Formats: sequence, C-alpha cells, structure tokens
Amino acid sequence: MKLLHPCYPFALAAVLSVFPTLAEPVARPVIAPLLQPLVDHHALAGAVTLVADRNRILDIETVGYADIAANKPMTQDALFWIASMSKPMTAAAFMILVDEGKASVDDPVEKYLPEFKGQMVVANQAQPDAPLEMPVHPVTIRNILSHTGGMAFSSPMETPTLDIFPLAERVRSYAKMPLQFQPGSKYQYANAGINTVGRIIEVLGGMPYEDFMRKRLFDPLGMKDTTFRPDKDQIARLAKSYKATKDNSDIGETTVGQLKYPLDDPSRQPMPAGGLFSTASDTARFCQMLLNGGTFRGKRVLSEAAVKQLTSRQTPAALPQSYGLGFSIEGDTYGHGGAYSTNMNVDPKRRLITVFMVQNAGWREEGKQALPIFSRAAIEAFGSK
Repeated sequence: MKLLHPCYPFALAAVLSVFPTLAEPVARPVIAPLLQPLVDHHALAGAVTLVADRNRILDIETVGYADIAANKPMTQDALFWIASMSKPMTAAAFMILVDEGKASVDDPVEKYLPEFKGQMVVANQAQPDAPLEMPVHPVTIRNILSHTGGMAFSSPMETPTLDIFPLAERVRSYAKMPLQFQPGSKYQYANAGINTVGRIIEVLGGMPYEDFMRKRLFDPLGMKDTTFRPDKDQIARLAKSYKATKDNSDIGETTVGQLKYPLDDPSRQPMPAGGLFSTASDTARFCQMLLNGGTFRGKRVLSEAAVKQLTSRQTPAALPQSYGLGFSIEGDTYGHGGAYSTNMNVDPKRRLITVFMVQNAGWREEGKQALPIFSRAAIEAFGSK
C-alpha cells in the first residue's frame, strides 16, 4: 500500500482544529468521517468507536477494515485483544471479595499467599550485586494494585509468551524474586502485581480465577464476548493486528506477540494483567456499571465504596504517576489503555463513557492522532447531554 496524499499531515491538523458543536445527537456518523482519512492514508486499519452514558449507548461506529488483505470491513461486534484493560477488570473482581468481607486492600499479600513471606528488597537498583534489605512493611494488595509494590514487570519463566504456565506457578516465581524498591516508595508498572491479585482471587473465591471472572463479573454484566480464550466464532470476528512498517510508510499485519497461538488452544492460561479479549459493547457495560456507582440495570455488582477506591488516586502525591486500583487516573476521569492501542475512559462529570477499539501494535506518526480525534469529537458531540 502507498500513501495517497502527501499533504495528509496538513489535512489532519485541520481536522483536529475544527469540530462541529452538536446540540443534539445526530443520525449521521459523527466519528467515522473524522477517522476515515487515517484509514485512507494507511495510518489506521480500522476501528470501532463507542460513546455511552450511564444507561445507553449514544453512538457506535465503525471505520476501515478488520482484515485489510481480505477486504473485510470492521463490524460493531468485532473482537479485540484489550491487553492491559484487563487490569481494571481484575481489580473490580477482587473488590467483590472486599465487599463480601473476605479481604482488605491493606492486607499483606503473604496473608493469602504464604510463599511471599520473607520477601526481601534490593537495597540499590543501580547496583546489580547490591545487598538485600528488609521491607519497611510486607507488600500489600493496595501496593500491587497501584503498581507501587516493587515487583518486576514479569518473571524470567514467562517466556516466550505470558500465558503458558498456570497462574499459581507464575505467581510463585514472583515470590522468589526480590522487590526492586521499598513498597509504596515508587511506581513501576508491573504485570506481576496484577497477576498476583488474580491468584488471590482464586484462593479466596474458591474457584479458578477465570471462572470467578466469568461467574461474578462478566455474566452479571452480560459481557458474553469477554474471554481469555476466544472460541472459533469469536476468532472469526477478531480484528487483525497491524503495526508500522520499518520505513514508517505503511502498516503491515502482525500478531499478538505476548500470547500463544492458536488462541483457542485449551492449554493457554488466563493472564489477569493483560489476557482478555472483548468487544466495544461488552467493555461499555463494565464502564456503565462503574459510572452507576457499582450497579448495572438495577443489579448491584460492586458497592459505591469499592468503585470509589478503584477509581481514586492511590499513588503517593509525591509521585508523578496517578493510578488507582487497577485504573489509570487523569484529572476527574479514569480508565485504562491496552498495548495494542485500545482504550476505555469514564468521565463522571460529563457522565460520558468512551471506548476505542483498534489493534495497532505500533503507530505510524499520523495514526497517533486517532484516539485524540475520537475523544475530542465524542466530547463535542455528546459531552453536554
């Protein structure tokens, strides 16, 4: 494929600077026409965009292709690997157990996973052979849900992909590694911490983590297409993944390098920190539950207190990173992104939810504007409703 218009960056700047102010929702597409230039210029393969309020979907649109080579258009029910958007869903599942009085976010991890007893801390990360020291306190569940526990991103055993060993084995490998800093003192994004929460869910929930997620979170919300192991039908709806070519002139097809193929292989293991696949509509249901203070269509899934803890900043004020319990926090909004550029955001003040579904493993420069274009257009069109 070739770029169609060398002047595209200038056209993009014009799109970004001018958005119509819409007083009422309109029947014609709002988002797709703004993203179509990115598709035309091969900076974006395709996308599903969704805007919702607390009770209904205000707008869902598609643009581009789920499979460029097959000339297969993107569809509203397309499935996407949502990667780290799994983290807030795992955190929400844990808070179900907190609501039931089975745990507290301030409990030490070792209370439920004895293999973490005696875990030490590297005294000086800058020195590979630095001595170990005692932690100021045992790492807590709050620490690992907010990435302030000192855990590494992953363990050496999690190769070549992150989903080949049972969750219990992976978590035991984390316990054998020293913490990289004193709990609560720094922020370091760590899949290991969220995976450990998934293992605690297994221990306290009395069933495999994957079953708990389905029975206690996904089924009550009607999230029928949210899964760690897509079936044949879902794989047929899976959007292909793309990334920029080496010369940055085009995009080419790729795969999800963190996961084992085929994706419906029964030996694949659930990854609490980043293994989920989902659709725009399913993800919106999760966000609506949060925006409604823990209820969905009259059914309570989480307490209001649990939602507040999840979506409030938990990282120390002295740190530049703003993170809740499994959620990224930005100003008054909260949500999370995924490694292949998916994104969900909840804006309580505007009472607005946005879900952005793409499968992009590395943007061309122009493509980096896709999410800002969508977010800004969604607020202009629906933010005052």
